Amino acid sequence: MIIRARIEWLTFITRVVLSGVIVTVVSLAILPVAVATLFTARRLYAAITTRLAKALLRLWGIRMRVHQSALFPRTQTVYVSNHSSTIDLFALVALGLPNTRFFLSGFLQKFIPLAILARLMGTFFTVPQDRPDERRRIFAAAARTLRRTRESVYLSPEGGRITTGHIGAFNKGAFHLATSLRAPIVPLYFHIPREMDPGAGYRARPGTFDVYVKPAIDTSAWTVENLPAQRDAVRRLFVEWHEQAWTTSHDDAAPAVSAARVPALAK
Repeated sequence: MIIRARIEWLTFITRVVLSGVIVTVVSLAILPVAVATLFTARRLYAAITTRLAKALLRLWGIRMRVHQSALFPRTQTVYVSNHSSTIDLFALVALGLPNTRFFLSGFLQKFIPLAILARLMGTFFTVPQDRPDERRRIFAAAARTLRRTRESVYLSPEGGRITTGHIGAFNKGAFHLATSLRAPIVPLYFHIPREMDPGAGYRARPGTFDVYVKPAIDTSAWTVENLPAQRDAVRRLFVEWHEQAWTTSHDDAAPAVSAARVPALAK
């Protein structure tokens, strides 16, 4: 057991070091490309970063199974997901969501190579919930940018990694943004087996996890006044998907609760 534990620890450290080296090399290599393209080729930078994320998942022996009945939309979309693991960050980038920016915690900017890549992809960096005025300014500026560019956007309504084994409380930001943009919401449900999940840490283990791409939720009839009800309805869907995923084991069938029910609340 001691020898096995030492081997696992050495493997973990090796992967951490290699991951850091790879991310650093790619972030430095992409800078001349960004300069040559005057920092305007976000889709190119995103494509490079998507390949990087896929390579990192392979390095850690992690396989992602994506369950979806249609291709990702090419029109402006707001993507939301549950957020329980460090794996989520790399999985979201590896998905290659078309023409999509991300909201990320400003905390991640302390990792300089990641900050370089995120900035080039046009990421919106947020601040903690205890700075509400600054958060409102960030979201308002993001809405103006997205209204002009018609790009899609991803953000986690839970606001951070929830490692309790449950779906956390949802913030209103994603739903306010979708209402403002009149853009549909596409929910992504992540199901990561406990034996490979590092939670808020970094010690991920090899294995396979699932991403379920749910039907788009129409927001065209949503109003700001009704946002709490819409937010809570979407959260209830995630709770049902989560409960079904953990009670029906690891088969390939996606949980059957349909996201199409949510828009009815807007009436």
